Amino acid sequence: MTTKRSVLITGGTTGIGLGLARRYADTGARVIVAARPSPRLAALPSLVAGVATVPVDLAAPEGRDELADAIASRFGAVDVLVNNAGIQRRLGVAEDAAPWADRQREIDLLFSAPVHLATLLMSTLLHSPAGQIVNVTSGGAFTPQPFAPVYSAMKAALHSWTVTLRDALAATPVAVTELIPPAVATGLAGPGKAHGLDLDAFCDAVFPEIEGRVAEVGAGATATDGFRAARAGDAERFAAAAGRFPVARFPASSTES
Repeated sequence: MTTKRSVLITGGTTGIGLGLARRYADTGARVIVAARPSPRLAALPSLVAGVATVPVDLAAPEGRDELADAIASRFGAVDVLVNNAGIQRRLGVAEDAAPWADRQREIDLLFSAPVHLATLLMSTLLHSPAGQIVNVTSGGAFTPQPFAPVYSAMKAALHSWTVTLRDALAATPVAVTELIPPAVATGLAGPGKAHGLDLDAFCDAVFPEIEGRVAEVGAGATATDGFRAARAGDAERFAAAAGRFPVARFPASSTES
């Protein structure tokens, strides 16, 4: 897709978010990156030509409200929402003596923020012919990681919510894509702990599928035949069970101006 779109990426100052920002910018899209105020965010326009930045704390509900207001006042609308921001606290359950506020921040950034932002921006997404929500989960959503238990649990929750969000939007033009990275060599785990697929190779592999509005996108360990077969089985079970208790879905007419 090469039409002019507005793409909002959360946490796009490093890693996968930055990699996707560069690739969206290369398509001619207007890229907006929202993240906590930092030197990296301030320097981003010099790294990605034409990128706009919004400094907000996405772990706080008021920060997400500020972001939605900034989108409306500065940019008018957004066509693609990429929920990418996240942190990973590498502490096993038995050793995690951190203050509750640290754990709550991880929960809020990884799960509350994507749900809240999709809700806040749903109206503008529904009115876009290129509307798309990209939720970045993890292989850890499907195989819990004892070294990052809260992270794994929140990614599993985001996966579950993404499936039901896609179902709710099925009659509309809004695509819902779940990006499922395996281990990718980013700075997520902290200094000196990067491991996994090369970041650029990963982004090069997944970006065409994201642009193709594929429902679930992986690479490496999250794109094997076995992984895909398990996901297909889950989809069949969801389809069989989804109608047990009917719920309202977004109507196709919601996309009309």
